[in-house]
Amino acid sequence: MSSPGQAIADAPTVGLLDYSILNCNLDEIKFDSKCLVNTINQYSYVAAQKDNDFRKALIESDILLADGIGIVAALKMLKGKKVKKIAGADLHQYLLEKLNKEGGRCFYLGSKQSTLDAIRERLHREYPNIKSGFYSPPFKPQFTDAENAEMVQIVNAFKPDVLFVGMTAPKQEKWSYQHKDQLDTHIICPIGAVFDFYAETIKRPSKFWIGLGLEWFIRLVKEPKRMSKRYLYYGPVFIWELLKIKLSRKMSS
Repeated sequence: MSSPGQAIADAPTVGLLDYSILNCNLDEIKFDSKCLVNTINQYSYVAAQKDNDFRKALIESDILLADGIGIVAALKMLKGKKVKKIAGADLHQYLLEKLNKEGGRCFYLGSKQSTLDAIRERLHREYPNIKSGFYSPPFKPQFTDAENAEMVQIVNAFKPDVLFVGMTAPKQEKWSYQHKDQLDTHIICPIGAVFDFYAETIKRPSKFWIGLGLEWFIRLVKEPKRMSKRYLYYGPVFIWELLKIKLSRKMSS
């Protein structure tokens, strides 16, 4: 992969209020500069309204993917644009296939050691041409300056082409944004649950449900305790936000 340079500016996007959402397939992007790739869904959209650091991290992403049927529907409702849903798992698979062809390097930062061990085993089996590195940071709400410096040092010593960060949202997005300039890597991807999906500690819903736009529903059924607030609280809040925007535009037209 090429050296880090100016942030990607030529990828087509569509605006959703302050956010610029990617409006093309991943294989149409030229990853020709250092970039931070984030995803946005109904949960992160609403949560970022009350978290300025999270909001800034999403707005200033070099690439922002519509990871959620709610965002896709919002773009259709407010912009009349049909944008493809690209989940963190889709990004992860695309980059692994790319790295395997190129004999590239990736690093997984986050999650439990047992999860990282499962990822390492599956990577070795499915993508033998990739050189991979792993680090499980302390499980805590906030890292010390020394811990942040240590994580950056460990990543930079490996010099990955792609850094996958899995610390749960919004911690992972804010950490990646805050340390982007210090990290010696080409592509930075906060992808949260993908660590568990790929390690198979949590099973991602099948392509059938994903195709129907019901991946969220299956995740809610499987993990009601963890997902209920995300979908049953943030979902209606997100819909209400869209309706207010729609109504405001009708009244001003």
